[in-house]
Amino acid sequence: MPDLPPPFSHPLRLSDLAQRKPTRFALAPDAETRRRIAEWAGIEALPRLRFAGALSPRGRRDWQLEAELDAVVVQACVVTLAPVSTKIAEPVARRWLADLPAPVADEAEIPEDVSTEALPEVIDLGAVMLEALELALPLYPRAPGAEFGAAEVTEAGLAPMRNEAPRPFAGLAAMLKGKAGDSDQE
Repeated sequence: MPDLPPPFSHPLRLSDLAQRKPTRFALAPDAETRRRIAEWAGIEALPRLRFAGALSPRGRRDWQLEAELDAVVVQACVVTLAPVSTKIAEPVARRWLADLPAPVADEAEIPEDVSTEALPEVIDLGAVMLEALELALPLYPRAPGAEFGAAEVTEAGLAPMRNEAPRPFAGLAAMLKGKAGDSDQE
């Protein structure tokens, strides 16, 4: 996330993997590593984190990852700042293509399939796990029953305007109708 280096890495050199069958994996960082990941991701706690699946060869040179991210995250409620625990269970799919064409223009459209990347020499399953976790985090966690209240902002000595107060143009339509009726009578 921020400028901190990723707190977890699990690199796999593709040349060291079986070229004809899937490489199965199950990553479950220990408590200290989960604490560092939580700090890095800007969340309060990460009681559970597991990333399991398979990295499989596709064709002669391409690779595909199919995995499941299973986590419990604790974030501050956006209303009350109380801790909010959220269970995350997300499928994760990525493809790495040996012949993925590079963009040629300074600006290029993002393809619809954002799970496809150029094939590197090393695939870091830890980086894929951290990215999937970040994408799955709730943007606005809210504690049960927490609601946004009405904000009243005004200068000192003045009464705040409320929704029930008359709108500045509320009478304009009636005035225009009245003028239209006057012109019809002339």
